[in-house]
Parts: sequence; structure tokens; C-alpha cells
Amino acid sequence: MKLIKYSLLIGLSLVLSNCNTQKNILYYQNIEAMASNNNQPVAFETVIQPDDLLMIIVTSTDIEAAMPFNLESVLMPQVNGQENMGQRQMQMYLVNKEGTIEFPVLGTLSVGGQTKTNVLLSLKEKLKKYLKDPVVNMRIMNFKVSVQGEVNRPGVVSTVTERLTLPEALSLAGDLTIYGKRNNIVVVRENQGKREIKRIDLTKADFINSPYYYLMQNDLIYVEPNAAKANSSTFNQNIPVWVSLSSVLISLVLLFKK
Repeated sequence: MKLIKYSLLIGLSLVLSNCNTQKNILYYQNIEAMASNNNQPVAFETVIQPDDLLMIIVTSTDIEAAMPFNLESVLMPQVNGQENMGQRQMQMYLVNKEGTIEFPVLGTLSVGGQTKTNVLLSLKEKLKKYLKDPVVNMRIMNFKVSVQGEVNRPGVVSTVTERLTLPEALSLAGDLTIYGKRNNIVVVRENQGKREIKRIDLTKADFINSPYYYLMQNDLIYVEPNAAKANSSTFNQNIPVWVSLSSVLISLVLLFKK
């Protein structure tokens, strides 16, 4: 009987070793303290990067005068190749590796590394030489981040917004699995030609005030597997061995009892 008890204890210890504690699972555990001590306004600015696709529309009180400052729309054919069945779409500006775009009439403009607000202000100032009361609208059309690792739906997350937070990106990826390491989320970011790597602890709310709370386009988020996942994988791989060993032990006990 002692062998049976020992077998049961071994099995129970293996199960318990794979259980996550509540402390390792809960998000934002000190959120109340953060909320009471943080009354600063939130400031976030989108920064233009190489390979961004920009849609820029210029309007004015004089519609005809503003037309030369807009790219012409193009007819995009349908999949079947019939051009007359396509739809007209606005052309977009591709930011090259030098961080510049070619703008009608104004020529080469440097936009890379600048905030969206600064680019709009600069454009508006240049257009005042040609237009009365110019209005400029701009949007990044290929804003996306990648989410990998222990999430339910890993992949590329594309959004129509330029204000995407780390929790929102993880939610769009189906949230972390039970095996995701919540206190060690890796964010990889390209910033002005340099690669930055930051580790975020989601179990504490402190990261809300960090530069990595709001994501930049092309950020990579990686959720590492926790120890429970590694133990679970090892345990599952050895299930046939444990079953066989338990069967042998029980058989020996019954045999010697006779």
C-alpha cells in the first residue's frame, strides 16, 4: 500500500507543479495605487517611419486650386482582371528608407522621424504660399504590429487607428494563454534605425506610464512561455512512461499481497 501512496503523491506533486499561482496570472495588481498617484494628462504622438503608407488629402476654400496638391485616384482592377469592374482608390505616399516622400508641386519632403502633428503643421505652412486657408489630413494606412508566442491568435494585427496600446494588441490576438509569462512580455521596436528591446510586466500597472504602453507601427510583441508550459510539455511527453510505471508498481503490490 505504501507504493500506491507514493505513486499517488508523485502524481499529485506533478499536477501541483504545473499550476500557476494567482499572483502570476492577475494583470495590473497595483492599479489602484497608480490611479491615485497619477493625474498627469496622457500625451502620445505617432512618429512617421520608413515604409509607412501615407494618405494625404489637401483641401481649401478654392477646390480647383487644391487639386494639383493631391495625388490622382487610380482604377484598381478586380481579381478577375476586368479593369472596368474595378474601384477607384486614392494613391498613397510611400516613405522611403531616407524618410522622404515626393509631394506634388512641393517636391521632396522629409517626414521620417517626425511626429504626425509636426508633419501636418509643416505641410500647412508650405501650402499657404499657394492656397488660401489650406486644410491637410493625413493617415497612416498600414499601421500594424506583430504578436507572437503564448497568445490564442498569434499573427499580424492591423488596425485603422494610430493609437494602439499593448493591452489592446494582446486582446486583438485573443489574449495570453494560461501558459503566457505575464511578467516578461518582450517588445521589439525599430526607432530611428536602432533596435530597442523592452520587457514589460503586465502584473504591475507601472508600464502604463512607459513609452511602450502605446505601440508604434511595426512593433513586435513576444509572449514567452512560463515554467508551467515547459513542465506540462515534459509531463505530457512522459505520460505513457508514468502510466506504465504505475501499472507495474500496482501489479507488483498485488502480486506480493498474494
